[in-house]
Amino acid sequence: MSEEIKEEQAADQAETAASETLETDASADARENVAQETEGDEGLKELAAAKEKIELLEKENAELKDKYLRKAADFENLRKRAAQERQEAFDYGNASLLKDLLDSLDNFDRTVEAAANATDPKSIADGVTMINKSLVGMLENKYNLVSYGAAGDAFDPDIHEAIGKVDEPVAEPLLKAVYLKGYKLKDRVIRHAKVMVSMPDGTVKAEDKAEEKTETEKSEGNE
Repeated sequence: MSEEIKEEQAADQAETAASETLETDASADARENVAQETEGDEGLKELAAAKEKIELLEKENAELKDKYLRKAADFENLRKRAAQERQEAFDYGNASLLKDLLDSLDNFDRTVEAAANATDPKSIADGVTMINKSLVGMLENKYNLVSYGAAGDAFDPDIHEAIGKVDEPVAEPLLKAVYLKGYKLKDRVIRHAKVMVSMPDGTVKAEDKAEEKTETEKSEGNE
């Protein structure tokens, strides 16, 4: 009788152990399923965040590309305008000067017409002299173009071009004659004067020249 009871108790214990084992396995499976579901949700969130970031970067890239294309177009337009302005300055830069010269050309035309029936050569010469004076005055006053070079001036190789020379009793090289005037635009020489130069022959010293200058200044002062 006792053996049957022991067998029943052993069976009950085995059944209880099996039941506990099944419950433990089921609980573990449930926890694993929960963990997998949690990991899945986090993965989906990360994927959504990555997708959103990619879309944002693509949008920023499109905006930057649009800005670059606009800047490139603006630069190209600026380059074209600058090139056009340079060309116009080259083509029409002398328009103001040429317009001012038209008055002198008109006066020359009138002088030529008058010369055809003139009986007094002096009147023609006077007319040409007036035109020359007007033209020179306009170039000097409006464009700062001045002529230089006169007999007796000191020779300066930077602004004079010697086409000949002659030894004479002078203390320093002087201009003996001017064959072609020189011209300066403001401070820049645009044409050198072509001159004949008197070179010292050694008979006059620099001291003599200085004394002569002093005497001349004294005599002018007394006058």
